[in-house]
Amino acid sequence: MSGLTHFDAGGAAHMVDVSEKDTTSRTAVARGEITMEPATLALIVEGRAKKGDVLSVARLAGIMAAKKTHDLIPLCHPLALSKVSVDLTTHDAPARVEIEATVKTTGQTGVEMEALTAVSVAALTVYDMVKAVDRSMTIGATRLVLKDGGKSGRFEAE
Repeated sequence: MSGLTHFDAGGAAHMVDVSEKDTTSRTAVARGEITMEPATLALIVEGRAKKGDVLSVARLAGIMAAKKTHDLIPLCHPLALSKVSVDLTTHDAPARVEIEATVKTTGQTGVEMEALTAVSVAALTVYDMVKAVDRSMTIGATRLVLKDGGKSGRFEAE
């Protein structure tokens, strides 16, 4: 299990001890998308969804999810987040909502999981709010696009 920090020498899962790590500024940005029928996107953009303002609710759900990541992912540390932003952008071709989450903290471990969780929950919220009219929506392309801070430094996806 060399290189996998969430496993001990015997191969058992454990929470990583970060007590000896330096406290640094840490940032992560994740992106994903949910594709849908053009009529579904029009419903969202025009504010005609029966459950309300889809993009605003999804943004709040993503922010709340980032703050609760440690409750959802078993080996994540609870973190004091200094920033969580979730931006949802609509695109016509193909019909989709792109979601980007930025999360920041000053601490001893990174915020990649918080950013990825924010994107995932925001996409699930979009799905939930308009599933009555389009059950064929597809959530995908969720990925880390930037990680900065800590011992391993900066990562930027191509």
